Amino acid sequence: MNKISLIFGGAKSGKSLYAENLASPYSNKIYIATAEARDEEMQKRIKSHQTQRDKHWETIEEPIDLISHLTKSHPENTVILIDCMTIWLSNLMEHNQDIIYVTEALLNILPKSTADVILVSNELGLSIVPENVLARAFRDEQGLLNQKLAKCATNVVFIAAGLPLNLK
Repeated sequence: MNKISLIFGGAKSGKSLYAENLASPYSNKIYIATAEARDEEMQKRIKSHQTQRDKHWETIEEPIDLISHLTKSHPENTVILIDCMTIWLSNLMEHNQDIIYVTEALLNILPKSTADVILVSNELGLSIVPENVLARAFRDEQGLLNQKLAKCATNVVFIAAGLPLNLK
């Protein structure tokens, strides 16, 4: 059985760096980036993440279809790092995808992947209650997604101020 790790925490908590360090022992590293560079600020964030990673990563930019990459056959000692599940969820909502269906399909395929998988996600439930309906719906969906991913994962780490707290 493959290893599934969920690394989650707040914005700029050090999640991605922790996840990348977790992947360092693997000889085959695949980075699936879910963000799209739609504006200058996001372009800078993406560039910062790219600069942070060493050159041994194969990068795949995929905003929605994670399943097709997880179902491929991968050589031994391969890890797939997906960064990030929060943006992926936002992409699903923006494209009017059936979140329950797509999430369940992902949860079913994760344990079957021939690669170990590291999922990076945001914890949104520790902040103030959002003012508008859409933001509250997104926060709630993210909380539910994190719960489902944590249940599926073999390893769960919460990151705060760059420090890991092993939960599972």
